Amino acid sequence: MSDTIAVFPLWNWLVEPLQYGFLVQAIWVSAFVGLVCAVLSCYITLKGWSLMGDAVSHAVVPGVVVAYALNIPFAIGAFLFGFGATVAIGYIKSKTRLKEDAVIGVVFTGFFAFGLVLVTKIPSNIDLFHILFGNVLGISQQDIIQTVIAGMITLVVILIRRKDLLLFCFDPNHAQAIGLNTQLMFYTLLSVLALTIVTALQTAGIILVIAMLVTPGSTAYLLTDRFDRMLGISIATSVFSCVMGTYLSYHFDVSTGGSIVVLLTVLFLVAMVFAPKYGILAQNSHQYLKPVENQAQYPKI
Repeated sequence: MSDTIAVFPLWNWLVEPLQYGFLVQAIWVSAFVGLVCAVLSCYITLKGWSLMGDAVSHAVVPGVVVAYALNIPFAIGAFLFGFGATVAIGYIKSKTRLKEDAVIGVVFTGFFAFGLVLVTKIPSNIDLFHILFGNVLGISQQDIIQTVIAGMITLVVILIRRKDLLLFCFDPNHAQAIGLNTQLMFYTLLSVLALTIVTALQTAGIILVIAMLVTPGSTAYLLTDRFDRMLGISIATSVFSCVMGTYLSYHFDVSTGGSIVVLLTVLFLVAMVFAPKYGILAQNSHQYLKPVENQAQYPKI
């Protein structure tokens, strides 16, 4: 009898949000965004581009404002400004003695500040809070279409060039030595990064999207040495956090994007401590030799 009593509250907890169309919509949109971010997250983690993702996410702000002002899809403006920021980073780095992290810091703060100026000067109904933190519960049909299109383009490009992108992230020098156009791979990865940020913009917003791009891949990176498994773990972690985070935001009346990122962070912390081979407990129990530690840096294909 007690088991039956315990089951029904859990069932009601899961079913209750499904009575509302906007919540069902938010759940599947969040899951789709989580899938797209998780796939790219593995490549970003291997490449060490977390700061680049942060730069692109902030650089799209003026693009969103300009797009609304011109009455064109926000995804177009966000992508153009996001990709433009990466081109600016590459150009400045090639023409100055500055290191990449300094160039990224200068460019993304400049773009972000320019976006804030535009928000205050261009008359529009843009809610800065929603740009920064997302609003998947209030996402419009037009925004859903843009999100799905941007996400599908990202997945198709990665699927087509997955081996080349993996080799470029894994060992760019070897990729260049065998004749791979590393410059093309560089801009391909930047393009899908900008598209993924456009995809996640409505769900997590500018501030939290970087966590969705970095945390799933980082969690999976601690749990396996094989890239295919890393990809599967990253997707499972991200989609679970997106779906459950949407549920939690409904039941506890909190930010949806914040709930998703908190769950992602909790799963990362669990992996960091309890990962069977590279977790803190495992490392304290077994003193790995240096070659074994180096092996963790390059998941097997």
